[in-house]
Amino acid sequence: MSTSVKIVMIEDDLGHAKLIEKNIRRANIANEIAHFADGDSALDYLFSEPVKANGPLLILLDLNLPDMSGTEILSRVKNDERLRRAPVVVLTTTDDKVEIQRCYDLGCNVYITKPVDYESFAGAIRQLGLFLSVMQAPEIE
Repeated sequence: MSTSVKIVMIEDDLGHAKLIEKNIRRANIANEIAHFADGDSALDYLFSEPVKANGPLLILLDLNLPDMSGTEILSRVKNDERLRRAPVVVLTTTDDKVEIQRCYDLGCNVYITKPVDYESFAGAIRQLGLFLSVMQAPEIE
């Protein structure tokens, strides 16, 4: 992944956030990671002028946030003229088929269910890191 792509991680569980970052780094992804523990601060950041002007983004999104649902964030990002092309990877414990379909209908690019046990989760994130190392992200217009 181009080093200019900024990763925006929206994850309220600090343990999960640290595990995600650690395993992304293990896959030799050196990109900047901006972490937000709630939807409001993430949206404030995503819709701020500097972000919109600063090149490609990749969003890692948990659906179960303390202040709003991740699907609301997904919907706002995908309905925004400048952010809609930003790839969104949903990382959540929810494996409900209806929720999965809803996320894809709203425009998520990848939906990953967090495995419950630590090793499986770490392995899934390492694989995500490998995926990130080869993916291309479009510029924000």
